[in-house]
Amino acid sequence: MSLSFANSSAVQSRARALVPLCVGAGTYLFFLFVGDTLLQDSDSFWQIKIGQWILDHGAMPYTDFYSFTRTGAPWISTSWLSQVMFAFSYTQWGWAGPVILTAIGIALSTAIFVYLLDAQIEAPRAVLFAMLALLLALHHVLARPHILALPVMVAWVGFLMAAADRRSAPSWTWLPLMALWANLHGGFVLGLALIGPISLEAVEHAEKGRRLQLFLRWVLFGVGALIASCCTPYGWRTLMGATNILSLGELLSLIFEWMPANFATFTSFEGALLGLIALGYYRGVVLSAPRIFLILFLTWSALTHVRSIEAFAFLVPLVLAKPLGEMFSRPPADATDADGWPARYVTALGALMIVAASWTSTSLYMGHHRFGFTMTQTPVAAVDLLEQRKAQRIFNAYQFGGYLISRDIPVFVDGRAELYGEKFVMDFFKATEGKKPELLPRLLDEYKIDATLLVADAPGPQILDQLKGWKRIYADDIAVIHVRENAEGAAAPSK
Repeated sequence: MSLSFANSSAVQSRARALVPLCVGAGTYLFFLFVGDTLLQDSDSFWQIKIGQWILDHGAMPYTDFYSFTRTGAPWISTSWLSQVMFAFSYTQWGWAGPVILTAIGIALSTAIFVYLLDAQIEAPRAVLFAMLALLLALHHVLARPHILALPVMVAWVGFLMAAADRRSAPSWTWLPLMALWANLHGGFVLGLALIGPISLEAVEHAEKGRRLQLFLRWVLFGVGALIASCCTPYGWRTLMGATNILSLGELLSLIFEWMPANFATFTSFEGALLGLIALGYYRGVVLSAPRIFLILFLTWSALTHVRSIEAFAFLVPLVLAKPLGEMFSRPPADATDADGWPARYVTALGALMIVAASWTSTSLYMGHHRFGFTMTQTPVAAVDLLEQRKAQRIFNAYQFGGYLISRDIPVFVDGRAELYGEKFVMDFFKATEGKKPELLPRLLDEYKIDATLLVADAPGPQILDQLKGWKRIYADDIAVIHVRENAEGAAAPSK
């Protein structure tokens, strides 16, 4: 009887290890089934195009060759590995490839997240935190490199916090994670920045006699992480490239993902902040100074740029995990026969079944569903007309740049704002959004524009309608085309 009970407990203990995998599988299937919502950012087009260029040439880009306004200007790709992965998957499976990659990225993130939290708090609470994190990050789950780097970010910070909780230095074997992150996405600088405050958490709670030694070990680890972040095809220039976007000043307030959080209407992020405050008051959570700093820093980042909300969503619970675990009692883990064959059998069989079910579901769904990019950023008919007219220098809307690049058409501007610089893109927005309409004719003449491709509901087309020397030749619900009146073979307006 006791042997049977022990084996049952061991099986349950090992089966509990399947919880992160179950959460990951559920997350994967959810985002697979809503995969079309992941294809809403035109940057995905040029990300794939650059990845394909890298695969075709076996080299890395160092200058721009997709625009006619910055041709030859220095530019490096800080997300080259993600771009290659997206390009390869797109070549193999069309848009289903990037959708599956993105779903895998967010699924791995939640699985790792639950696994790390489960070491401190009970599985149901860990799963609840994962659901809340997904809800907060939902607006920024797109087929773009930051999602492929998200599981690396969660793992990196989770392992650093685990080392701090043990009052020890992190293992050097985790440094390849930083190298991987630096090749996937420029957000790796966050991982470098967090080493300092997390190290202070470890040092503060260490015995006085070993604090200096522990601090020096963290310093050496930080230096190692910095070196690891330079293990990319671009070397140390990766650090410069990753921080260039932060020099765009006023422009960041116009690009959606870099805008500050908006509390004009109630959002999940606002609810999370209020919940965090309520938790602190209701449960009386006591935190160390380094943990308070980490939470304040992540909150400030999310308030400053909405793209940082997913970092807030996934990292704040990792910072709070140990204090919360000490507040909520949990039954001790029963390690009796935990590594016995029955328990291993249950774990392995369960994992195989979950993976097989996910793969089967993917195959069945892909068999009858064709993923497609959002129409609002793919002006297919308008670009077809421009190609027929052999337009060479097109003044395009910011969100149409990625699609034009995918059609091998040189662009005026696209999502690589750091390439064009603050003044250039600000002048473009002011001209096309009606804030400084007098800039529009100057830009059209300065860059010898022969056709424009602007968003249908933007002020730009209305300004061009009144501008002498330009006429509208095409319009639909997505885009409007204007050409110079002296252009030969002008087509009749469609509306």
